[in-house]
Amino acid sequence: MKRFLSCFLPVLCVLLLASSASAFELPATPPPELDATAWLLIDLSSGQTLAEHDADRRVEPASLTKLMTAYLVFGALRQGVIHPNDTVLPSTHAWKTEGSRMFIEPGKPVTIDNLLHGMIVQSGNDATVALAERLGGSEAGFVSMMNQAAQQLGMTHTHFVTATGLPDPQHYTTARDLSRVASAIEREFPQYLPLFALRDFRYNHIDQSNRNRLLWTDPSVDGMKTGHTESAGYCLIASAHRGGRRLLSIVLGTPSDALRASESQRLLNYGFQAFDGIRLVRANTALASLQVWKGKRAHVRAGSLGNIDLSVPHGRAKDVKISLTTRQPLIAPLYVGQTIGTITVSLDNQTLASYPLQSLDNVPVASVFGRAWDSLMLKFK
Repeated sequence: MKRFLSCFLPVLCVLLLASSASAFELPATPPPELDATAWLLIDLSSGQTLAEHDADRRVEPASLTKLMTAYLVFGALRQGVIHPNDTVLPSTHAWKTEGSRMFIEPGKPVTIDNLLHGMIVQSGNDATVALAERLGGSEAGFVSMMNQAAQQLGMTHTHFVTATGLPDPQHYTTARDLSRVASAIEREFPQYLPLFALRDFRYNHIDQSNRNRLLWTDPSVDGMKTGHTESAGYCLIASAHRGGRRLLSIVLGTPSDALRASESQRLLNYGFQAFDGIRLVRANTALASLQVWKGKRAHVRAGSLGNIDLSVPHGRAKDVKISLTTRQPLIAPLYVGQTIGTITVSLDNQTLASYPLQSLDNVPVASVFGRAWDSLMLKFK
C-alpha cells in the first residue's frame, strides 16, 4: 500500500548544494540558436539541463582537456600526494610541447602552484605536461589516470590521448561529458575555483592574459576554461553566479574567439532570464510525520538530508507542486538517510523531477511485546 501527500510551495530563495534532478522538459522560452557545433547549459544548483544542442556529439576538446588535468591535480593536492610549494624540474619534453605556453625552462625549478596558474590562466601546454609527468611519471602514465577518472565520473563518450588537448584522432569527448568534469571541479574543489577567475598571470617576466573574454565583460562570470585548435574551433566552458544561482555553459566549435564569448553570453543570459530557481526542500526539514510499526517510536520525520533546488520557467514557481509517495507499512528499524519513499515534483500535471524521501530519524525496534502488539494491529489493518 502507498500513501500520497501533496502541497503547493511558495517561491523560495535559491542556494547551492542541491540534490540532482532530471533533465528539464517543460516548454519555456525557446533557447537561442548558436553559431557553434554543440552546446549545453546546466543549472549547477539543481543539476538540470536547461538547453542543449548535439550535446552527445563526439568533438575534439582542445584545451578544455586541461579541466581533467586540473581535476586530478586538485585531487592529489587534497590527498597530500603533492603540495603547492613543491618544486618540479621540467623535462625537455615538457619544455618543447607545442602550442600555448607558460615559458618554463628545462631543469629550472617551478612550484606546483605556479604550474597550476600557468595551466589554468595561460593555458600553458608546457605547464600541463610538467604537472602530468610529476603525477603520472610520464604524460602517457598520467593520461591513463585521466581515462580512469573519466570513467569514474561517467564520461562514457570520452577518451584522452594527451594531457593538453593537442589534436589526435583518438582524443575526443562530448559537451555532456565535459559538463561532468567541470561540475565535479565545482562540487569537489570549490577552494580552487578562484584560479579560474584570474584575468592574468606573470611568470618568467612574461605577462599573459586569460583568454576567457567574459571575465572582463560579465561580472557574474568566474570561470572556467577556453580551448582552440584549427580542427576544434573556438570553445569555452563558462561558469556564472547571479542571485544565488550558478549556471555552467559549454559552447564548442565556434568560428572565432569573439563568437565563443558572445554565444556563451547569450546562452548564460537565456538560463538566468528564462528560468527561476526555487528551493523546494530545505535539508533536514520534515515534510511529513509517518507512522512506524514495531519501533520504539510511533512516528518518523520524513524529508531530505540535502537541499533540493529546481529551475522552473520564469514566473511559474508558485505553481510547482510536490507529492510524497511512501511505502506502507513502515517497519522498524529505520535509519537516518534511509529511503522510505519518493518526492515527486510536478508542474501543470507534468513530472519535473523525482528525489528520494529519506528518514530524518533513527527508529530502533521495539520490545518483544511492542513488536507482537503491532503485528497484531497490522493484521487487522
